[in-house]
Amino acid sequence: MLKKVVLTNIYTSKSTEVIVDTDDDTKAVLGAGKAPNETALVTDIVGLDESIYRMSGKKPGLDETVSLFSGMARCLERNISTIKSLELMAARLKSPRYRGAIADISHHILAGDKLSDCFAMHPDLFTGDVIALLHAGEESGQIAEVFKQIATGQGKAQRILRKLRAGLIYPCIVVILALVVVIIMAFTLIPAISKLYIAMNATLPLATRVLMAFSDILLKQPWMAALPIIAVMVFFKYWPKIYRKPLVQSTLTRVPTVGNIIRKSAAMISFRTLALLLQANVRIGTALEIAAKSSNHVDFERFFLTVRDHIAEGLSLPESFLMESHRLGPDGRMVAAVVQMAGETGGVNEMLDEIASDYEEDLDIIANSIDKILEPIVLVMLGLIVGGLVYAIYGPIFNLSKVILPKTGPKPPAAAAPH
Repeated sequence: MLKKVVLTNIYTSKSTEVIVDTDDDTKAVLGAGKAPNETALVTDIVGLDESIYRMSGKKPGLDETVSLFSGMARCLERNISTIKSLELMAARLKSPRYRGAIADISHHILAGDKLSDCFAMHPDLFTGDVIALLHAGEESGQIAEVFKQIATGQGKAQRILRKLRAGLIYPCIVVILALVVVIIMAFTLIPAISKLYIAMNATLPLATRVLMAFSDILLKQPWMAALPIIAVMVFFKYWPKIYRKPLVQSTLTRVPTVGNIIRKSAAMISFRTLALLLQANVRIGTALEIAAKSSNHVDFERFFLTVRDHIAEGLSLPESFLMESHRLGPDGRMVAAVVQMAGETGGVNEMLDEIASDYEEDLDIIANSIDKILEPIVLVMLGLIVGGLVYAIYGPIFNLSKVILPKTGPKPPAAAAPH
């Protein structure tokens, strides 16, 4: 339920409206970030107004996730209580969903629930890897460091996504223009050419017939044009659930460039989590289980859980890493060698943290060069679009000569004139 909170300054009498997604008036006031010098008036938003607010209001995003965890890290580092830190962060958040979540988390913490369990009550905002990291912070007693690590990781993901969006603007514009051209040609040039071919009893090329079928669909069932837009919206809305499927994760890992980013991101988070836990003297079996959940990737999760099983059977950590290094991709042998060296020299947690830092640096390099990575993909896509249009539209024109001037066999020799 959406609630509108009107905050009024007692000195200036100026009011500000804040929307909070919650089911309780007390939580709504907390989520609105009420200051000591303000009064609050809470009203429910129901019916059509609620639907309009949900459609047009601010949606939760990575920017708010980064703001939340970075702000919480700064507050906790300065020994501010968790409840007070959440109250301070509520005023910085913009989406009603995040405000309501912060109020709900504060309410459950006051009731005595664990921090990680409170965040886990909102899976649409906080994924399994975030919850695993919070659990690691509770186990190690370094919750402020974990908040900072989450903010850093989410910030890098946000920067990469921004660069991806910026790099995709040009190809998206080209695709949209290409679709407009296809529709115009399908309604003007293609029908004229098809009539000519039908009159000459000729067969159209496959690409041209596809364009004609597309124009017929738009002409007879115009609502079909909205299906691709709806499909894209549904895909992005349910992408977090789709990505959790093991088959999807394994498939994406094998895609060039994309798989490299996913693998390095999972390695950075999981190895840093494991280093943090080992430094805090958490039992190695528990540390490996938390690292597996924090990776948010099926291959790394299997890797850490299998390593845990090997250690339970009596093998050492370096031996277990070496046996399962193939699960980590091309860098697996390198990681196993580093852990093996750390096992001989001591300081496994420092070496794991160093590995995570290397992956973090690689992700920074990828983020800064994402435009160059996308350039060949864009060129291939443009070539396919342009080539397909040229063949579908001009192919029949190039074949007109075969229809108008059909091939004939050699003429028989003229008969001799009678004498």
